[in-house]
Amino acid sequence: MAEVAREPKKKTKRYRALRMNLYFLVVFLLFTALIFKLGIVQIVEGDKHRQDAEKANAKTAYYPTPRGKMYDKRNRVAVDNQAVPEIVYVSTSKTSAKDKLKTAKNLAALIHIDTEFMKDRNIIDYWLAAHPKKAEKLMKDSENSLKSQEVYKRQIERVPKQEIDAIKKNKKELEIAAIYTRFSSGNAYQPQVVKSMDPNKLNGNGNSGSLLDEHENNKQKPKSDLTYEEVSVVSEHLKELPGIDVINDWTRKYPYDKTLYSLFGGVTTPEQGLLGERKDYYVTRGYSLNDRVGKSYIEYQYEDYLNAHKEKVEYVENSKGEVVSQKPVDEGSRGYDLQLSLDMELQSKVEKVIEKELRRSRAAGNFMVDRGFAVMMDPNNGDILSMAGKRIDLETNKTQDFAIGAFTTQYEMGSSVKGATVLAGYQSGLPHYKTFVDAPLKFKDGTEKHSWTQMGTITELTALQRSSNIYMFHVAMHIAGITYVPHGMLPAGLDDIKKMRNYYAQFGLGVKTGIDLPQESAGMQSNPQMVGGLLLDFAIGQFDTYTPLQMAQYISAIANGGYRVQPRIVTSIHEPDSKNKIGKAIEQRDIKILNKVNNSPSDFDQVHKGMKLVTSSPQGTAYSTFQGSGADVSGKTGTAQTHYYGTNKNWWGQETYNLTFVGYYPSEHPRVAFSVVVPSVRDDKDHISKNIAKGAVDAYKELEKKYNKK
Repeated sequence: MAEVAREPKKKTKRYRALRMNLYFLVVFLLFTALIFKLGIVQIVEGDKHRQDAEKANAKTAYYPTPRGKMYDKRNRVAVDNQAVPEIVYVSTSKTSAKDKLKTAKNLAALIHIDTEFMKDRNIIDYWLAAHPKKAEKLMKDSENSLKSQEVYKRQIERVPKQEIDAIKKNKKELEIAAIYTRFSSGNAYQPQVVKSMDPNKLNGNGNSGSLLDEHENNKQKPKSDLTYEEVSVVSEHLKELPGIDVINDWTRKYPYDKTLYSLFGGVTTPEQGLLGERKDYYVTRGYSLNDRVGKSYIEYQYEDYLNAHKEKVEYVENSKGEVVSQKPVDEGSRGYDLQLSLDMELQSKVEKVIEKELRRSRAAGNFMVDRGFAVMMDPNNGDILSMAGKRIDLETNKTQDFAIGAFTTQYEMGSSVKGATVLAGYQSGLPHYKTFVDAPLKFKDGTEKHSWTQMGTITELTALQRSSNIYMFHVAMHIAGITYVPHGMLPAGLDDIKKMRNYYAQFGLGVKTGIDLPQESAGMQSNPQMVGGLLLDFAIGQFDTYTPLQMAQYISAIANGGYRVQPRIVTSIHEPDSKNKIGKAIEQRDIKILNKVNNSPSDFDQVHKGMKLVTSSPQGTAYSTFQGSGADVSGKTGTAQTHYYGTNKNWWGQETYNLTFVGYYPSEHPRVAFSVVVPSVRDDKDHISKNIAKGAVDAYKELEKKYNKK
C-alpha cells in the first residue's frame, strides 16, 4: 500500500520542474528581448532620441522686426523705419543672480549707462543679490520656516537705508546696479534692452529725419545714448559677456519731418510695453509684455496690421540647463504696409498756409488765436486728402502739429451751417424761392434778433450769398410750426431743437463721421430748460458745436448731391516689399455711403446756386477773397460769436469769434470739399478763414496740374 502512494508524488515533482523550466525560459526570452530593444534604442535610434530630448528643452527668443510702413496717396513713404544699434541681454533658465552680477560688472567697465531711472526698490533688489550673506542676516531664526516669497518681502523692508545711500553715492556701483536692473526686467530668453543709440545721431549730423516723441518716447531713453565706440568695444568682448549681444533694433522715421506727426500716432517703448487697457487683448494674440505697440491714432487703430512678425531664435539646453546650440528658426518679417488717402505734398502746403495766416493774424492784434484747421476731402469716396491742424504755443511761440484737433475738438461754426438749415427747410415743406423780409425780429421779453445788415425781401439764394440770419430764423420757426408775431412769445421747446438736430444729423453734424481713427468727438450738445431764442441760434450755428471733420463731411454731402460718405484715412493694406516700394494689396477699404440726405436733386441745385454766389458775386461774403483767383469755388462763410475757452485761463470768458469757411472745388462735379475753422479771433473782419481756404484750393490746383502732367 505504501509503494502505491509514492507514485503521485513523483509525478507532482516532475510537473513542478517542468513549470520552473518553462518559467525560466520565458524570463530568459523577455530579458533577451529587453536587451535587444535597449540596443535598438541606444544604437539605432540613439541620435533621434537625443534630438527629441534636446527639443524638449528648446527655448525660443523673439527679436524685434520693423513695423509696417505707411505710404501716401502717391506711393510716397510717409512713415518709415530706421535701424538702431542696441545692446541687449538674454538670460537662460539657469542664469543665476550671481551670473547676472558678474556680467553687469564686466559690461559696466565698457559702457556708460544712465542711472536716472533707478528707484530705491531697484537698488534694494540689486543689494540683496550682491550681498546674499548680509541678506540672510536680516532674517530672525524664528523666521526660518517662512516661504521664500515671504522671506524676500521682509528682506526688502529691512535693507538698511545707509546701504542704499552708499550705492547712490558710488557712481560706478550705481551703474552696475542699473545694468543689473535692466538684465532682470524680463523673463528668460526674452531680450532686454540695456542701451540703444539715439536715432537722430545715426548719420553723424543729428538730422536723420527720425523724430522721437519728446514727451513720451524719450521718457524712458537714457540721456547718454549708445555710441559707435561702445558698440565696437562690446562686440570685441562678447565672449567675456555671456548673455550680451549687439543687435539692430528699429525706430520710426518721418521723411516729412513734423508733418502730420500727431495723426500718425506714437509707439510704446520696450519699457512701456503693452498698453494697460489692452494688455489681455494683446497677450491672447501672442504678444510679449515688453512688445512695442501703437499707442495712439493710426499706429493704434491699425496695430493688428502694422505689428511685425518677429524673428525667432531657438536656444537648446541640455539636462543641466546649459545652452548647447543656438540657431534662427524664423527670420521674421515687417508688418503689413498701409496706403493712406493723404497727399503728403498737399498736406505740407496746407500746413504752411495755416501757420502763415495764424502768425499774420496774431501780428494784426488777434493775440488770442492760437490754432487753425483745414480738412480737405474727396466728396465722392471719402478720402481725406489733407487733415491739417496747427497750434501755436502761447508761451514759447513755437508751432506744433495739431492735426488730431480736426476730429477731437469742437467749436461753434456760425453761418457756415446755413446750407443745412435751408435744406432742412425744404424737407419740412418750404418751397424754393420762398421770400422773407430781412428785418429785425422783436419778441415779448425784449429780445431782438437781426442780421449783420438789413437786406429787405430775399430768397434763400440771397440768404446764402449775403449770410442772412433772419432768413434762417424764419426757416427754423417754419420747421417748429411757429408763426412769428411781433413782440409776441417764441414758444419753442427742446423737441424743436431735437427736430433740427435730426435734420442736421443727415449731413453728419452732431454725430460721429465714422472715420477710421480712435477718439473721434461727436461735437457737443446741451439740453436747456428754456429754449426760446436758442432755436434761432441753432439755425445759424451759434448753439451746438461740431468738429472741423464733421464740417468737411457735411459740405461733401452738399457737394456730391446728398450722400454722406464715411471719411477714411487708410485705403488699402499691402504686403511688405523689400524694394522700398508699396507691395501687393491684400485688402481694400471700400467706399461706404452712410446715408442719403432726404432732399431732391433740385433742392441741392438751389443750394449750389446760393453757395456759388458767395464767392462769385460782388455781394457775396467771400467775393473779395476769391474774385479774379481763377478758382471755381463754391462755399459758405461763418462767424460765430462766442467766448474764449483756450489754453490761457486769464482770457477765459472774453468775447471772441470763430471764423469758418466750407466749400468745394470745382463748382460743377466737385473733386475736393473742404472746411476751415479758426477759433478765438478778436476781429470778426479778419479774413483768416477765407485766406486759408483760398490757399488750400490753390495748393490743390497746383498739385493737380503737376500730377496731370506726369
